[in-house]
Amino acid sequence: MVAPVAIGSREIGPGRPCFIIAEAGVNHNGDLGAAKRLVEAAARAGADAVKFQSFKADRVVSASAPKADYQLQTTDPGESQLGMLRGLELSAEAQRELHAHCAGRGVHFLSTPFDEESVDVLVALGVEVFKIGSGEVTNWPFLECVARKGKPIVLSTGMSYLGEVDEAVRVIRHAGCEQLILLHCVSDYPADPADVNLRAMKALETAFQVPVGFSDHTRGIEVALAAVALGACVIEKHFTLDRDLPGPDHKASLEPEELQEMIAAVRTVERALGDGLKRPAKAELMNRVSVRRSLAVVKDIPEGTVLRLDVLGALRPATGISPALAGLVVGRKARRLLRAGEILTWGDLD
Repeated sequence: MVAPVAIGSREIGPGRPCFIIAEAGVNHNGDLGAAKRLVEAAARAGADAVKFQSFKADRVVSASAPKADYQLQTTDPGESQLGMLRGLELSAEAQRELHAHCAGRGVHFLSTPFDEESVDVLVALGVEVFKIGSGEVTNWPFLECVARKGKPIVLSTGMSYLGEVDEAVRVIRHAGCEQLILLHCVSDYPADPADVNLRAMKALETAFQVPVGFSDHTRGIEVALAAVALGACVIEKHFTLDRDLPGPDHKASLEPEELQEMIAAVRTVERALGDGLKRPAKAELMNRVSVRRSLAVVKDIPEGTVLRLDVLGALRPATGISPALAGLVVGRKARRLLRAGEILTWGDLD
């Protein structure tokens, strides 16, 4: 049995509404004004949370670290990864303002920390949950640091084998955190749907008995909707104010109108999932009468005639004897003259 995880007043888990994280990430390009506009766009779109990234670049990458391939394609190839990240940092004060801005717009503030100092900044802000990126799955000291803060953790599992996830979960639980959500993820930007393997979500749920979700790096919204249909309790999706802006993540992000479309579609998929019990929908009940059939006679039957199977047919509507009960009609006598095409009722039979 998968127990829900609480984020503020929200319960996240099977049978609950999907928790949708609008991943602003570093798509503010280091501009607090742009970050606030991202919050506003996410709130208008109906997101449950807006997520940023909290880091000190010097504590994340070395001066010699190359850019990832997708970063080389979307930013200045002559700039180092360290130089790029320095321009994308948000100060502690900027994060404080964003936290308040989210509260004022009715969305949860989330941020992924990448170093212990940034963890402490988020604790001081009173964040309700920590989101940890896929790159930290094997960073056990960091996982321990976050787990000891007493907050729920949402852990992305991109690039990981199941055994590596198992080790990370053990570290987190041993450090005292039991409120854990795992996100399946493919750490490529944009990810090819052929690489996504959404069924891995079920493997994570089965192995660890925690709510699972999907951090989506594919283009478009189709794969996210499929994830919800397969049981994702959380959807995380990158978004931007404009895909043509410079920066590493804009090209693989949704624009505000697309984010709104995705969220509306997720809610439609959720309504369509239902409770799994096979029964007629309320809207179908009247259609049962007009579309289903009743037993009828295919020719005139004199009063007192013993009914045989070859004089019976099935015609709409379902106001008479069901064809499923034809075996109980055969051998009975007509109580009156039955005209061809008449629907049979039990009152017509002796």
